[in-house]
Amino acid sequence: MKKILVVVSLSALSLTAFALTKEEREFLKTSVTPAMAEANAKFHAACGCPTPITIDESTIQSMDDVHNFKYMAEDITTNAPKYCTDAASKKAMCQLKSLTFARTKDAFFKITAGKGMLTEDGQSHATWDMMSRELDK
Repeated sequence: MKKILVVVSLSALSLTAFALTKEEREFLKTSVTPAMAEANAKFHAACGCPTPITIDESTIQSMDDVHNFKYMAEDITTNAPKYCTDAASKKAMCQLKSLTFARTKDAFFKITAGKGMLTEDGQSHATWDMMSRELDK
């Protein structure tokens, strides 16, 4: 009986450990969501392709992750208009059919079949430069 109780307790703990806190939900709503909307709009306006930019909320483990997602969105907002100034650059960026922000073990950018993933690791985040270098190949 003790073994079952321990397993159930550990299972419950692991399920709730990654649930968003009130602070994280509030920051997502008031800061990150507007930053994501602006990144989506700037990317579409500058690069000419409707690439939805989203967050994989299931990967959030701490408030640091939420802040990094905001920084990643701001990086796109700042750099898309500077980068997408010619047809070749726009073509490179429009390889992305979707872009998802997620927390992973390492910060990186990868694209597979048009689906891009821009990640952060809780400390640092992948940047526009990492994304543009990969897409320019």
